[in-house]
Amino acid sequence: MVTRASTMSRHRDLVLEQTLTEDHVWLPYTQAKTARSPWRVVSAEGVYLTLADGRQIIDGIASWWTACHGHRHPHILEAVTDQLERLPHVMLGGLVHEPVEALARQLVAIAPGALNHVFFCDSGSVAVEVAMKMAVQFWINQGVRGRTRFITFLDAYHGDTTGAMSLCDPDEGMHAHFKGFLLEQFPSALPQTASEFAALRRFVAQHQSTAAALIIEPLIQAAGGMRFHSPEQLREVHEIATAHDLLVIHDEIATGFGRTGKMFASQWAEIGPDIMCIGKALTGGIMSLAAAMATSEVYAAFYRDEAEAALMHGPTYMGNPLACRAASASLELFAREPRLEQVARIEEIGRSLLPSARRLDGVLDVRCQGAFLVVELDHWVNSQAVMTQAPDLGVWLRPLRNTLYLAPPLTIRDEELVTLVQAALELIRRGV
Repeated sequence: MVTRASTMSRHRDLVLEQTLTEDHVWLPYTQAKTARSPWRVVSAEGVYLTLADGRQIIDGIASWWTACHGHRHPHILEAVTDQLERLPHVMLGGLVHEPVEALARQLVAIAPGALNHVFFCDSGSVAVEVAMKMAVQFWINQGVRGRTRFITFLDAYHGDTTGAMSLCDPDEGMHAHFKGFLLEQFPSALPQTASEFAALRRFVAQHQSTAAALIIEPLIQAAGGMRFHSPEQLREVHEIATAHDLLVIHDEIATGFGRTGKMFASQWAEIGPDIMCIGKALTGGIMSLAAAMATSEVYAAFYRDEAEAALMHGPTYMGNPLACRAASASLELFAREPRLEQVARIEEIGRSLLPSARRLDGVLDVRCQGAFLVVELDHWVNSQAVMTQAPDLGVWLRPLRNTLYLAPPLTIRDEELVTLVQAALELIRRGV
């Protein structure tokens, strides 16, 4: 029987083993007992990270897809520095400030569909939580009870907070061992064929009376394994949901801000959701900021005389001026610099060089969408081997499940991207 006392005894034994300074930092997605010591980064510039030993390595995943303009872009730094000198932070509870109003206007101007209202928060996972609360309360505020669950998809990943975890793949996802603790949703396979779409229609109809919304990652299920689907598939899923009176939530945290070749992935399908979650690259990788955007139809369900109809959510640092100025500066860069053309170039080079991986042992598939370049293997990639060996090849990569993927800053030059691809191919040759 496992008791707290026995756990504490094991803890004391473990503490005796931990003598390195970095053991005070609890690292994400890491088994500390068996993992190698992390590389120490001392600075970053453009597409490069500088390690403590002096090596400069290409950041092949843009610091988890955030540094879309490269690290420390001077335009964003200048905006943040200016804001720091005037108003670093003030809460939004009963107060407002110009940076948050300006950013909201910018986002509404570029968002797909008719997303006219922006609820800011701290991280992508929290944006998903907010979207879930919006969807459920949308029905409650109109007197509809019982619509509290979500149509989700296998291989999905929507975040690490408790509600977001429940939307991830319940059996194959990284949160599967929390089954029984998490809310239970309605997961379905993402359809490809006509018969599978017919099955999804029946599935949605079956759960229509208890589902508040359908949530999907447009075009790319990213952290769940870099699985792609077409704009046509996305459009038909959207049509099925709306035909059955479900709200549609697009999780664009990974796919937003140019990563797929358009500002938002849903624009490939020429559709707009009822609610959209954004984050990651929103500030250009400078600091954390996220948001859930909603249509006027969704907002109207909360715009009432009754105080209890308000959305009762309020992250302390939501819409903070520093992050908002960083995000506004990042969006200005998209407007004045050729980011989407650069993404097209990344995809072009990826489609030219990556197919040679098909000749290597263990490779199942190669696929590219914008600045996501993916090699799928027939086994789970040895993350520790990749993270140990990649810096010796001049790059930084961290695989996902059975994929070795590249998602560099959108500003990467051709020769740097070639180096990145060649390093990935070499790691596959080594049998990672």
